[in-house]
Amino acid sequence: MTYILAIDQGTTSTRAILFDADMAVVAVGQAEFPQHFPRSGWVEHTASDLIDTTVETCRMAMEKAGIGAADIAGIGITNQRETTVVWDRETGKAIHNAIVWQDRRTADTCARLKAEGHEAAITAKTGLLADPYFSGTKAAWILDNVEGARGRAERGELLFGTVDSWLIWHLAGGRVHATDATNASRTMLYDIHRGAWDEALCAMIGVPMAMLPEVKDSAADFGTTEVFGAPIPILGVAGDQQAATVGQACFAPGMMKSTYGTGCFALLNTGENPVASTNRLLTTIAYQLDGKPTYALEGSIFIAGAVVQWLRDGLGVIGDAAETHALAEKADQAQRLYLVPAFTGLGAPYWDAQARGAIYGLTRGTGPAEFARAALESVGYQTRDLLEAMRGDWAGAGGETVLRVDGGMTASEWTMQFLADIIGAPVDRPTIAETTARGAAWLAGMRAGVYPGMDEFAASWQADKRFSPTMDRDDADERYTGWRDAVRRTLSS
Repeated sequence: MTYILAIDQGTTSTRAILFDADMAVVAVGQAEFPQHFPRSGWVEHTASDLIDTTVETCRMAMEKAGIGAADIAGIGITNQRETTVVWDRETGKAIHNAIVWQDRRTADTCARLKAEGHEAAITAKTGLLADPYFSGTKAAWILDNVEGARGRAERGELLFGTVDSWLIWHLAGGRVHATDATNASRTMLYDIHRGAWDEALCAMIGVPMAMLPEVKDSAADFGTTEVFGAPIPILGVAGDQQAATVGQACFAPGMMKSTYGTGCFALLNTGENPVASTNRLLTTIAYQLDGKPTYALEGSIFIAGAVVQWLRDGLGVIGDAAETHALAEKADQAQRLYLVPAFTGLGAPYWDAQARGAIYGLTRGTGPAEFARAALESVGYQTRDLLEAMRGDWAGAGGETVLRVDGGMTASEWTMQFLADIIGAPVDRPTIAETTARGAAWLAGMRAGVYPGMDEFAASWQADKRFSPTMDRDDADERYTGWRDAVRRTLSS
């Protein structure tokens, strides 16, 4: 039993990655699943697709590696956060499609909570803002829009969970309803200081406490699955951005990682003390081990890699994402184009759910190359927004910050160099790209006794390449000032 199986359940696909005793990747299974957009601003998944692709990809990885369930010491789960499922306790069937983290349908509910003066209490307890991004209002929406659901929930017939809980419930045969502290901290229902679900918040938002999962450490006993032919314990769980923080070994206060996938999520480890943001960042739990939470400041950007998908699928200016970088290199340097990708609103530090995307600086000479460059530059500008806010919130973020990066966009050397230039700090890309899955695997493997403790694991982290800033600082600051002006023009109020 020397293998660890990591399940990485993402927004557009599910992957299963088998790691050996040395934490090397042995085999990968991956399966995409469809997205549903029933209305503008609404994003859903068929909840059963998340289970089906999980089982399919796990079997795929095991078959590729030529091993069976008896060879696997434990499973680690990492998942798209905030995506919400409500299901029947008896049948295990979801009563509505999963509502995805990107979904904005509860914007009016969140605006009402703010207008009634509740946001300060929400932030004080959860570290979050009253925003439709988080799970609580999504669950309440399902209860209010599926006939009879609220009464059933109050009678204890329905369960609520983020994707990790949904997977655990099914993998463990309906015997375990649990989550970990990192996922709980993203619901707008969990007091991150007391480490408990908050009755007043649940009542305010409209989620009966009988629905809620048990909250455990990120490395804990989450039950056993027998789906794969022999019992395998589920021993590690963390939301995807927290799992990437663990996988990047950002264990010391002041360490920072940023993941560039569909969105971009930067986490700054602040240690055992939660830091209250004055710049509309989130205070969240980075991981929890042995009952002790480690906190982080987080900035969430809704659109990062998705802006490249828009160039391909929306505008048709590229046929493949890889073309973007070569195109950007050809752009006219004299043109200063700003693309603010507020397709689903703006995240941190603006939190404007009503903002929509905009482009500034168009001329008759603007073409696909300039669009490509502006799209990639928007990722760097948004990251600097987060870093500036973090430095304003916490003295520990001062001085030279080294940013550890991961995610699909880090393969673009052009994008990573611009990122280093615009933030004025080194950017380290690790040798092992599977940082999210690696974090989940380490949590489970450490719990199983297969992998080493935190210090030895951190010592094994290695950089593939460091991107150091080369742009003149006055030039970088001038460009960033132009970006801030473009965002100001884009905000809804």
